Amino acid sequence: MTGATTDDMVSETLRIAVPPRAVYDTVTRVADMGRWSPECTGGEVKGGGGAAEIRAGTLFTGHNRSDRRPWSTRCTVTAADPGERFTFVVRAVGLRIAVWSYRFEPLDEGRATQVTETWIDQRGWLMRRISPVVSGVRDRAGFNRRGMRQTLRRLKEALEEEHRAS
Repeated sequence: MTGATTDDMVSETLRIAVPPRAVYDTVTRVADMGRWSPECTGGEVKGGGGAAEIRAGTLFTGHNRSDRRPWSTRCTVTAADPGERFTFVVRAVGLRIAVWSYRFEPLDEGRATQVTETWIDQRGWLMRRISPVVSGVRDRAGFNRRGMRQTLRRLKEALEEEHRAS
């Protein structure tokens, strides 16, 4: 696993021995994100759509939980290119919080995928002050880096196991 971290951006990359479209289809099922993420417990697409309905402009509610309490965010998909990328903007109480993005690059003639998960902090001064109170997380970049590593490892283990069995 490789990664990069600044105060405003975290990126982690991992190879998964599954084709890009299969990884994309799994990541865009936002209701299932709680299976992989240590903080996000899942999501609900407005109108109840599944991954097949995810496209730029799709709205969903993201559900999260920390040691302190649960909270939800409003998310807008800005890019949904099957097998290539999935990006969404996160807002809370009407304010921008972050941009999350996943890139899916084919490896081994399309039999494997290099997945890169990226978080870009979009919080203004007000949200930077209140988010530690809500989430209990003071070092958001470090916390997200650790969470992304765990998310990608869990995703890799589940997908590779699933594809071995099929």
